[in-house]
This record gives sequence, structure tokens and C-alpha cells, in this order.
Amino acid sequence: MLPCRRFMSCGEDSATQTTPSLERDQICELAASNLRFGVGATAEVGADLKEVLSAERVVVFTDKNVNKLPCMQVLLESLNRHGLQTVVYDETRVEPNDKSFQRAIQFLRSLEGYDAVVALGGGSVIDTAKAANLYAAFPPKDDDFYSYVNPPVGKGLPIPGASEGLLPPLIAIPTTAGTGSETTGVAIFDDTPTNSKTGIANRRLKPTLGIVDPNNTISLPKQVACYSGLDVLCHAIESFTALPSNRRPRPASPNLRPAYQGSNPISDVWALHALQLTAEHLVKAVQEPENDDARAQMLLASSAAGLGFGNAGVHLCHGMSYPVASQVKSYLPPDGYDYDGNKADHPIVPHGLSVILNAPAVFKFTGIADPNRHRLCASILSKARLPREQLLRDVSDQDAGRWLADESKLYGF
Repeated sequence: MLPCRRFMSCGEDSATQTTPSLERDQICELAASNLRFGVGATAEVGADLKEVLSAERVVVFTDKNVNKLPCMQVLLESLNRHGLQTVVYDETRVEPNDKSFQRAIQFLRSLEGYDAVVALGGGSVIDTAKAANLYAAFPPKDDDFYSYVNPPVGKGLPIPGASEGLLPPLIAIPTTAGTGSETTGVAIFDDTPTNSKTGIANRRLKPTLGIVDPNNTISLPKQVACYSGLDVLCHAIESFTALPSNRRPRPASPNLRPAYQGSNPISDVWALHALQLTAEHLVKAVQEPENDDARAQMLLASSAAGLGFGNAGVHLCHGMSYPVASQVKSYLPPDGYDYDGNKADHPIVPHGLSVILNAPAVFKFTGIADPNRHRLCASILSKARLPREQLLRDVSDQDAGRWLADESKLYGF
């Protein structure tokens, strides 16, 4: 997580805090997974694993709901068609925590070797697969789970061998249009001992390939589509209004440049594209699930936002969402997060809900830090309802954040 343009937060990366340079960093970079988009792309995964990655033994991560969906059968048929030995792990927890991560790690370690991992599901599944793949390949010293976890909860130690690309390949196939985890090197979880939310961040954690297949969101429940889409909206706005990368100190080495660099010319392109797609298609994707184009465009928006925030970072909306989600005691979300027709099997606040909850207040607060960027985001969300050029000219710097806050409320359903 990054602070917004003037307001610092606890998410500041430790690598840049320790650099001796007082010069500002003038360099930015893009790190992202390879992506493949298109209807039916899931059926090609077997060929990728066999012909490109020379895999023989594959572990599929999913959850109990997705395991019953047609997309899972498409995946398994593709793997079987190419003669791959397959093991399925469907115990992934929606909104994972340290315990569910560690169960997945132990499962992967218990196998007699594997060549690749496939994650089919939402961000919870993909993040769990990233963590399990990391800890199974590179068990930390003394087997301390918190070795790779971001400070201050964990030690934030570098991943041995990861810079040489030694992590087994991971192919991520999202079934929600939200987290963009198929593009990023971040795995987020709830930490039960500290009642906090944190994660593991390293560029090398990003999937080898992200398969973005609109067929996989056909059965997405309305509330899941809503909350995951609101996560996309916040990813785009927060990364575009994050502290600029050239306001950071220049790192002593390129290897110390943080994954979350701040807003930059590369991430800005993806963030604005994601926001435009979201403004155009989110409401239709939620209210008209049969609208194939809207669903496909929201999947693209999710991946585009991932390319943006995966390199720029996010700020207060996400930072404030963590205590909302981690302190939940009894809340059970609406239909769509159920198992076998029952309510969710544990109290959770869906991530997108926890993020959008404080977003209007955040934008009112941060608007004065960069009024032009807040005005631009607000004008995109307003679409044709308001005379854009006039508002861009006439809305004062003091009111820019309020305008964006008001526009974001209209997407809260």
C-alpha cells in the first residue's frame, strides 16, 4: 500500500526508507504477468503446461464452489487431454488467513514434487496458490511463516532464488472481475494473531501467465460481481492518485526499487483505462449478468487495474479496509458467498465492500493533494451526466475531492 500524494501511511516500503540517497527517483518500471484474453482461453492451459513449460505433474488450487462449476471441468479436461497428472486442492478459504495459507503450504509440501501450479478462482484462490508455491519451493529459515510477510507484522525477508526465476510456474485463471491478482506479485491474508490484514509482496510472486476468460464469470453471483467490481474502481483511482514515483528517494540499487513505486506514466495509462471501462460497464455487468460484453469488459478492467496498482500501489481506501475486514466478528455477507446454499461458513466482510466503505471520505480528504487528478477521475465516473469540460474547469481545488466522493457513491449500489 502506498500513501496518497501528501499523506504518508504505514504502507511505505522499507527498501526506500533505508536508501542513503537524497535524490528523487526518476525511473519507473512495469512488472506484470503475461496475459491471454478471450472466450474459451481456459481450454488452452493444458497445451501451455505441456508444450511450453514441459510440465508433467500439476497442482490445481480452487475452492469448493468453483470446483463444481463448468470452468473447472473445462480446465481438467484440458489437463487430461495433454496427459498431465493432476491433483486438486479445493480447501481455499474465501478471504484467506494465516491458518488457511499454512494449510495450503503444508498440502503442497506433502506432495512428492510438482512441476507447476494452476489457480482457478477469485483473488483468494490465486493469492493462496502464490503463497503455497513460494513456501513449498523456498521454506524460510526455521520454518517461520512470517519470514516473507510484509513488516511490521512479518520480517519482509527477500526470497532466496526468486530473482533467478526458480519458483515453479503458476498459471492464474480468475473467475471474478476484481482483484487483478493474475497480474500482481502480492498475496493478501488476514493475520489472526494480530487481528490485522497484511500480505507478501515480491515481483517474482506474479503468475507466469494469467488466463482471462469471460466464460469463467458467467455464473458470478450478483453481490460478488458488485463487490469485486468496486475493488477494481478503487484500484484504479488509488493507483492514479498515489504518491508520484518521482517523489520517492532514488534507491541505492535497482533491486531495491519497491514493487509499489507510486503513480507513474506507465501505471497511469492502465489505471485510467481501467476506470473508464469500470464506469462504462460495472453497473451493466452487475444488473445484467447475461450481458456478455459487460462481463468481458469488467474482466479486462480488473486486469488493467492490476497492471496499474501492481506497480503504483494503492493508499487509504485499501489501508482503511484492512481493519474493517480483520476486525469482523459476526457479519455474514449476502447471497453469493454461500456454500451449498448456506450462508458463508465464516464471518467475513468481502474485500470490495471493505474498500468502498470509506472511499468517499478518503477522496474528500485526499482531493486537495492533487485536485487535477481527482477532477479527472470524477469526470470519468460522471460520464455524460454532467458537462465534463465545464466541470473540469469550474470545480475548485477545494471541491475536487468532494466531487469524486459524490461520484464514487453512485457506484455503491
